[in-house]
Amino acid sequence: MQQKKQAIANLPKKAIILAGGLGTRLRPLTLTVPKPLIPINESKVLVDLVIDILKKNNVKEVYLSISYLKNKFEDYFKHKKELGVKIHYLHEETPMGTAGPLLILKKENRQKELNETFIMVNGDNLFNLDFKKMYELHKKNKAIATIGLTKVEDPSKYGVVRLDENFKHENNGVNNSNSKNSVKILEFVEKPAKENAPSNLISSGYYILEPEVFDYLPDKDFVMMEKDIWPALAKAGKLFGFISDGQWFDTGTMEAYEKVKKEWKGI
Repeated sequence: MQQKKQAIANLPKKAIILAGGLGTRLRPLTLTVPKPLIPINESKVLVDLVIDILKKNNVKEVYLSISYLKNKFEDYFKHKKELGVKIHYLHEETPMGTAGPLLILKKENRQKELNETFIMVNGDNLFNLDFKKMYELHKKNKAIATIGLTKVEDPSKYGVVRLDENFKHENNGVNNSNSKNSVKILEFVEKPAKENAPSNLISSGYYILEPEVFDYLPDKDFVMMEKDIWPALAKAGKLFGFISDGQWFDTGTMEAYEKVKKEWKGI
């Protein structure tokens, strides 16, 4: 138990939550509240559950990247008692892509605030994964980015990872039972036909990143992790994945939202 506590204490202490989306597929719910603030049960909204996951894994400070109905977030957390983490707000005045918070920090010369390994998550995804194992393999692989990967039955709906079949865990010094969870990513194939999919593994929207990721930001105002950052890191041999069978939900549709309310087991 003491070893487990120590391992958790070594995990990243800062995280970014992407929370600026419009949530159009959840209208009319999201006409008056941003998607991360939709209720999941009587006491918690979606972003509360995301923060719970991060808190359990040692995160002490959260950078909340907001845009749509951003004042709602500030009002909500202003009245939230016993939050357990310090909140910093990153304001996107115009859409900047999924790398928006990194762009803001770089443009404001604040990237030094994330000068150690940090976590980045999508604010509408819930994933019960083992951050301790993921972090251990991230470090052993000397990755700049490790993406939490989850398995799906029909990969044709998603961006699917193509793996480096020549990647040998033992060559990276990973010689334990966790190594089977570790993969090297060559690329993402967007919505392939099921029979042509290179795997059934997709991004969970949960990442562990090194500060060097800022060096891979292109000089433009709209940057996507998926189209701009991941390909550059894959080309450099610094993009890895961590496969988890933990419960995962993307609350992007009304059907998925109802499923989360009924089936999310927590962590």
